[in-house]
Amino acid sequence: MSARRVLLTGATGFVGRAVRPALEAGGWQVRCLTRDAAKAQRREPALDWVQGDVADAASCARALEDCDAALYLVHGIGEDADYHQQEVRAAETFAREASAANIRRIVYLGGVAPAHGGSDHLRSRLDVGEALRAGSVTTIELRASMIVGNGSLSWLIVRDLAARLPVMVLPRWLKSRTQPVAIDDVVLALERALDMPTGGSGWFDIPGPDILSGKAILEQTTRVMGLGLPWMVEVPLLTPRLSSHWVRFVTRAKWSVAREVVVGLTDDLLARDQHFWDLIGHPRRLTFAEGARLALDAERTEGPVPGPWGWVERARKRLKASR
Repeated sequence: MSARRVLLTGATGFVGRAVRPALEAGGWQVRCLTRDAAKAQRREPALDWVQGDVADAASCARALEDCDAALYLVHGIGEDADYHQQEVRAAETFAREASAANIRRIVYLGGVAPAHGGSDHLRSRLDVGEALRAGSVTTIELRASMIVGNGSLSWLIVRDLAARLPVMVLPRWLKSRTQPVAIDDVVLALERALDMPTGGSGWFDIPGPDILSGKAILEQTTRVMGLGLPWMVEVPLLTPRLSSHWVRFVTRAKWSVAREVVVGLTDDLLARDQHFWDLIGHPRRLTFAEGARLALDAERTEGPVPGPWGWVERARKRLKASR
């Protein structure tokens, strides 16, 4: 039997890069979709690259040809004023072309539904999942909150705040709770979802094992880094918009990214249940601390953090070691 082929959209992104080796190890032939195939080919010439955009029907049709399944891992964060509508239209286009190509299954990585309104980014991810599931191709939507791993935008913000600030303001939104999930568990979930028995399209939460507030996440991160707990000053009137400017100044995240991440944290992001992990026989997931250690280990292979903030991080570590 010839190997099955899966189209990996978002192949150059954080999750795409992480899941590709697991797909290959599972016997899939992986076709990687990117907007700049020539650049990707120079960087990794051994991979099967195809140029295209999920919003363009013709390039979707070319990319999906002879594929059995697809992983939909693309999403934007504040790229344009109407990015929400653009994301939904792109998902509708992809779903139509997947149906025309006789794709057996689409697996989409989305976000956990907030307790209330949430950010436009979170609403966009939910609407993209609904658009994909509305098509004729069986679609499994996996909903994750914060993904812990080297390369994750939300982890980058947490890691930078914990590494750089011995004193932190504590806005009210840092009391909101979430269930961070390690990238290793997300990769397993995506791979298993391609083949799991299902009666049709549906969505599943994929929570990590810990329920943590933003404050607790920062405290655990500083412990894993071997730093002293930061002194936190409660400032309940600090709005999410003002907080995003503070986050942008301290971290490497763009303001558009920081703004959406911070607004997304103003509500609890808690899973409805853990049913998906039971379905695939994976009850033991990495704790937040375990995922954070793995993320920091991966970061060390890239060398020291450059610039003034890198100097601040190293100075804090030396000060802690000398005590």
